[in-house]
Amino acid sequence: MKRFLSNLIRNPAYRENNSKAFHPLGAALLAVFVLQSCSVEKENKRLVSDTLTIAYTVRDAWPHDTQSFTQGLLIHQGKLYESTGEKNSWIGIVDIATGKPDKKVTLDKKYFGEGITILNNKVYQLTWKNNTGFIYDLYSFTKLGEFPLSFAKEGWGLTNNDEHLIMSDGTEKIYYLDTLSLKPVKTLRIRDERGYATNLNELEYVNGFIFANIWQTNTIVKIDPGTSRVVGRLDLTSLAEKAEKINPSIDVMNGIAWHPGTESFLVTGKYWPVIYVLKLQEKQTQNP
Repeated sequence: MKRFLSNLIRNPAYRENNSKAFHPLGAALLAVFVLQSCSVEKENKRLVSDTLTIAYTVRDAWPHDTQSFTQGLLIHQGKLYESTGEKNSWIGIVDIATGKPDKKVTLDKKYFGEGITILNNKVYQLTWKNNTGFIYDLYSFTKLGEFPLSFAKEGWGLTNNDEHLIMSDGTEKIYYLDTLSLKPVKTLRIRDERGYATNLNELEYVNGFIFANIWQTNTIVKIDPGTSRVVGRLDLTSLAEKAEKINPSIDVMNGIAWHPGTESFLVTGKYWPVIYVLKLQEKQTQNP
């Protein structure tokens, strides 16, 4: 329709050769039709976006170390684990009363730490641009090995579904890795109502769904792995604004942990002074 209208208005030869079809009033009506169609399309996308919104309440707020450039966050056997990046990259167990970490692994400065996950009594850690992942014993934190990330753009977020490691690389792709070969056995390309959902960052796997931070935003998306579609969305802008009032030097939101015992979400960000404890108020969602 847009191409037809463009030919009518902009191409004199087309109008001359198709004079019976061209009429100023007809062109005007076509323009109105196209504008209305675009408006309806935008409104439909807005309605879908509204349908995806997940409401939440803030249950609690825990202190968080403002020196922590958070890359990964998780709860395992009642303990809160965190990984950080930048020049001071480490993995530690965080004291929820103080927000201070008991650092268990500190990376060499050539590595920029990224997401972590725990599976089969092992801690898996990604690095950003070094194309390398690390494996540690959960209890001693002794390094057990390394694995290449050459299949991905970079190392970003990491979680698991009790069978596979699940990894993001900053694109719309999510990789499922075999725990023996540590190579991809499945790759998802995530879409929302606008197209491919890029900048997928820190991950958490909850009750069959993947939750992902969208880098440089205050948004967390809920992904159905069976369809590769975004089926829910949390807007945490108000929490980011509160955190910034306490510490004006905060960086982007990053860090999701699921507490199965209380069925609550923990969310924070890089240099944030607070870890927020959320209760999601989800409705039944359908794929757009």
